Amino acid sequence: MKFTTVSLALAGTTLAAPPNTQAFDIMALRSASPIHFAALSASRGSFFLNLPKQNAQCKGDNNRATLYLQGSKLFLYSDEAKPQQVFVDRSGMGQGKIGYLTDVATLPRYGELEGWSITGDGNLVFHGKILQACPNSIDGAWSVWAGEVVNPAGNKGCLGFSPRKLPNDKPVSCVYN
Repeated sequence: MKFTTVSLALAGTTLAAPPNTQAFDIMALRSASPIHFAALSASRGSFFLNLPKQNAQCKGDNNRATLYLQGSKLFLYSDEAKPQQVFVDRSGMGQGKIGYLTDVATLPRYGELEGWSITGDGNLVFHGKILQACPNSIDGAWSVWAGEVVNPAGNKGCLGFSPRKLPNDKPVSCVYN
């Protein structure tokens, strides 16, 4: 019994964000557009700009997705929960879908977990490419996609944007639904 309890306690500590992790937020840069200076949010397994409320379970006030990189893998920041890893599905079905894993969601068949980096200009990119946002998503938000397909999933009016990294020295721990 003691071994099981200790093992579970140790497992829980290894699942949180690694110590000395540089957490960051993302701000969209696209001059003269409705998404210029918009914060990246996470909800319902996807990412958005201009989402009024992300409905995450947070240890404080937070309406933006806080992230961290571990090598070329991207995670949503949490100091206690199992890490929620970000994936991209560039297949014909996914068309650049960016999502994240939850306790109930599994990695899509063609989901990729590696390939994220920060450029010298401070932009978050996937395999060297910036992201795009498409209007008319949930609650009037813009859905965020990898820049692989023009107007993914039948969306219209999508805009490429520079996802600028903003260091977050006091990240709020969240679990995203």
